[in-house]
Amino acid sequence: MTTARIDERAETLIVAGSGHAPVNAELVGARAGVVGTIDGDADGWEARFPLRASRWGGAELPLPAGEYELRVPEAALDDLAIAPIVLTGLRVALSGDRVRIGPPLDPVYESVEGQSTLEGRYLAQAGATENAVFFESFYGQSVGCNPRAIDRELAAQAPAVRRYWSVTDLSVAIPDGAIAVVEGSPEWWRARGAARLLVVNDWLRRRFSRKAGQTVLQTWHGTPLKRLALHRPGFDPRRMAAVVKESRRWDVLLAQNPYSARILKKAYAFFGRPIWTEGYPRNDALRGGDPAVVRAALGIQADERVLLYAPTWRDDRSEMVDFVDPELLAEQADAVVLVRGHSRTLKPGRDRAGARVIDVTGYPETAQLLLAADGLITDYSSVMFDFSVTGKPMYFLVPDLDHYRGELRGFYFDLAERAPGPLVHNQEELAAALADAGHEQRYAERYAAWRAQFNTRDDGHAAQRVVARILDQGFVTR
Repeated sequence: MTTARIDERAETLIVAGSGHAPVNAELVGARAGVVGTIDGDADGWEARFPLRASRWGGAELPLPAGEYELRVPEAALDDLAIAPIVLTGLRVALSGDRVRIGPPLDPVYESVEGQSTLEGRYLAQAGATENAVFFESFYGQSVGCNPRAIDRELAAQAPAVRRYWSVTDLSVAIPDGAIAVVEGSPEWWRARGAARLLVVNDWLRRRFSRKAGQTVLQTWHGTPLKRLALHRPGFDPRRMAAVVKESRRWDVLLAQNPYSARILKKAYAFFGRPIWTEGYPRNDALRGGDPAVVRAALGIQADERVLLYAPTWRDDRSEMVDFVDPELLAEQADAVVLVRGHSRTLKPGRDRAGARVIDVTGYPETAQLLLAADGLITDYSSVMFDFSVTGKPMYFLVPDLDHYRGELRGFYFDLAERAPGPLVHNQEELAAALADAGHEQRYAERYAAWRAQFNTRDDGHAAQRVVARILDQGFVTR
């Protein structure tokens, strides 16, 4: 007979059975997993699964929300059941060999009635009552991008400012001194209304209602190659109305360069309000950062070649594109291959594995991965405009170029004419390009022109300039 229980104090799942102990035991999810510790003798055994884990050398945090498979060889798991239990950092339930982990929300708040009640309180509360900033990056799935870099600089320049971070669950690591607020919780709704400044890099969603005295700084998350918002192919009145409604919630828009400022202004009908063209704070790390620190956190030797594969998402599929066999690529290029899915593929997908392959889709800060990589393989992702700060080589794997350009999105300029690196259409061509010693010299002129247009403000001081303007405008005070 096999039984299961939760040690609430230790936040541990315990599975026990009779007979000989299993050789191994695992709790496996799409983006994380833990190995069980097994004790026992001939009469019985016990496997303990911590519901916390450390990733990338960071602190131990609750496992990411999602479904996990309980793997205990030869143990009968079908009848196992644990009703949902809310612990300090998560909520856990068990049914058979399936463990469901969620954020530590009381179930009453997850109901339609519960959220409606909290939203009603939010709408009624007085706003902008705290000298605080409410940060959100990619809908709370990570703590990174421009908001993270602004947080870092704001903490240095104005340590008295309270810093809230919106997160989907407590597996998302937040900066020192900041306060995590889980999306949908009572504190999340309250902090969203109380903060004087909101700094976000995507849409606000969730029935945002601006309070008197609040300011929204929209940092966005990349210089666009692909058409955005009102510029997307096809006439869709509902989408157009949603775009305009959203952009009217923003008070200030941050742009990486003048090219972005022009496009974002029109694509989001952001007229009559300021656009700060200050470079991207997230790219400050690319000027003077130490790649050895990032490589060490990822377990990569200092002398190894590192390639980062970072494609964008596709409107017609939920998971990351599979145009590369990363394990084969690692062999072909004699390199460690980092696989970085888009934020929109974080939840639907699962980590890829293989010899000399590291899936870094869940890694918090893309800029650190760019710093650690010796070369970038991408397609139509805005990461190309960030990586060019480093001057390191880029390769564009675009097997669906005609479909993406002609049907899915369309481009603002012809990538083939201006790309600072070769366009390849399959893995064989990619491997040949990676082995081409003359690649960088042939594309040197294009690369220089690219950086002159897109990276002139990425000088390592963008966060300082943005935070100086925030304080000068009085959005928060020191």
